[in-house]
Amino acid sequence: MTISRRKFLQNSAVTGMGVASLPITSFAAENNGVRPAPMMPTPNFVETNGINMAVYEKGEGPAVVFCHGWPELAFSWRHQIEAVSAAGYHVLAPDQRGFGLTGGPDDPMQYGMKIFCDDLVGMLDAKGIDKAVFIGHDWGGAVVWSMARLYPDRCSGIIGLNTGAGRPGNLPPVENSEPNQIIMTPNFYQATFQSPGVAEPILEADVRHTFDFILSRGGIWNKESFGQMPEDSAERQMDLLSMIQREDPPGDPFLPEDVMQYFVQTYEATGFEKGLNWYRAARRMGAAMASAVDRIEAPSLYIGAEHDVILPPSVADGMEDFITDLEKYTVMDSGHWTQQEKPEEVNRVIVEWLDRKIG
Repeated sequence: MTISRRKFLQNSAVTGMGVASLPITSFAAENNGVRPAPMMPTPNFVETNGINMAVYEKGEGPAVVFCHGWPELAFSWRHQIEAVSAAGYHVLAPDQRGFGLTGGPDDPMQYGMKIFCDDLVGMLDAKGIDKAVFIGHDWGGAVVWSMARLYPDRCSGIIGLNTGAGRPGNLPPVENSEPNQIIMTPNFYQATFQSPGVAEPILEADVRHTFDFILSRGGIWNKESFGQMPEDSAERQMDLLSMIQREDPPGDPFLPEDVMQYFVQTYEATGFEKGLNWYRAARRMGAAMASAVDRIEAPSLYIGAEHDVILPPSVADGMEDFITDLEKYTVMDSGHWTQQEKPEEVNRVIVEWLDRKIG
């Protein structure tokens, strides 16, 4: 019998660690089968903007809010919650609308950038917090940069991890920026995510297989190897749905077994539909930002990752044109899942910046 590279890695480097399955508690029975994340503070819930938002909270001092991306959870920030709270900050990491313990409405119209920001403002109000530093990765990065333009009075600082700030429409395009290597076709994952019922059965057919592919290193998550793939390949077109359906898609798992189990068990309980609503709301982002201020005055930091193909460091080119106080840093030898791939380096950069600008 032939064993794929992925199965070999799972059996030897991951499951060989002997970590038992995480138990299902009575808490899960009361939250649609979703358990609180391990390695995290006990979550609390706040009513905000029509949802019951689960918030993992730890520490005292200036407030720092971590916003996750897709298909992640507040759990993705487990390393940063510990390090930043220990450095003297009040950390809050919510499962955002549509994800994990928070869940959300089925209606895609109940998702959108202004709505996501209003969720966070309501969370601050419920906690009695005036201002916070907002730190976001992937979709969470889009949210925190939008917070700086929609609610600048609630932002004491902004850190975008991998995600650059969207360029205001009143500015000319950036010149001489490195082009993205993705070949854009109708197979691009953000396009195939648009129609309800298309992506869900593929992502949910084998949730472990889906996460072994998505939360991986190498393959499509490595800039050098990605650029050598044929332009007509599913890889270069970032056709995630086609690659997921392969027995052995590109990339190698790198997360510990207990971490993978939590992601898998959570998404087996929730499904992917509500998280995909973030993509289905993206086309309305322009209208949501029409009334936003053009200039970001809050102290800001962009942290890029050398091998991120979807969000390469070049997405930060020209951000100096509309951000008054901006610093940049690149994490070398990291793909898209930067805070989980290089947690010690990310923690160091975040804490050093917070101490200089906020603490």
